Amino acid sequence: MSKRGLGKGIGSLIRDYSFDDVVQEHAPEGNVIDADITKVDANPDQPRKQFDEESLDELANSIREQGVLQPVLAIQQGDRYIVIAGERRLRAAKRAGLETLPVIVKSYDENKRLEIALIENLQRENLNPIEEAKAFRFLIDAAGISQDELSKRLGKRRSTIANSLRLLNLPELMQDALKDHTLTPGHARAVLSVVNPADQEHLFKEIVEKGLSVREAECRAGELNQGSRAGASRKKQKKAETRPPEIEHLEERFLEVLGTKVSIKGNLKKGKLEISYYSQEDLERIFEIIAPDIRLSDEL
Repeated sequence: MSKRGLGKGIGSLIRDYSFDDVVQEHAPEGNVIDADITKVDANPDQPRKQFDEESLDELANSIREQGVLQPVLAIQQGDRYIVIAGERRLRAAKRAGLETLPVIVKSYDENKRLEIALIENLQRENLNPIEEAKAFRFLIDAAGISQDELSKRLGKRRSTIANSLRLLNLPELMQDALKDHTLTPGHARAVLSVVNPADQEHLFKEIVEKGLSVREAECRAGELNQGSRAGASRKKQKKAETRPPEIEHLEERFLEVLGTKVSIKGNLKKGKLEISYYSQEDLERIFEIIAPDIRLSDEL
């Protein structure tokens, strides 16, 4: 995808085109219409592909009682309207049996429509992990900006964006497991820390079949990288059981931030950290999270 500017920038998109701001500040007088709901269509480029059925039913019940309290944002194509923000309300309104839907009509090109839909979902955390990762990738490529700049624009930690983008390196089967929540992002990061693709698949199967916790998956990843498909020894298991829960919690938090195994040797007052990496690319990724303003390639 070719990189291009976004006019006022992603920061402006977030301020100007988040749905609430559009409704409250950017709708000219008389621009809200009651459209025939049979002529209102979902956005084919909507980044969110899965909608919770129970949640939609609850919203539909609310709409039957109170009506649609907030218009959807749409563009007009001929005599039809394409929703670019508020598709969940559209779906629920149809379930509720409404004949008309309040719509704010705006004019955007195709790329801008997708950007707005992405940002609305990112802000409201309505995307599954893979949809979110693809949204981050699109915004980075479209705007030609760094992960650090995107993190500032979206108000998300840079490590969150970096770890999210890594999920796109997973095989399709594992990405599908993330979409249906069979696999959590924490489990996926443990799988990604395994160097050998065959061992990655082996760990994935263990997680699904044995119901491994994230911590257990991370430990198994370390064992697989050391060439062992055997389970942890009883001695290691006993040692893990007697470790202070505060230390284990901190190691889990490090795993979430760095996306790799981190061992704490010592206690809460004194000790050392051991950060694992399994390739030069992995090392550079971790370094970039810790020191985003320094290019490791310049140091090597």
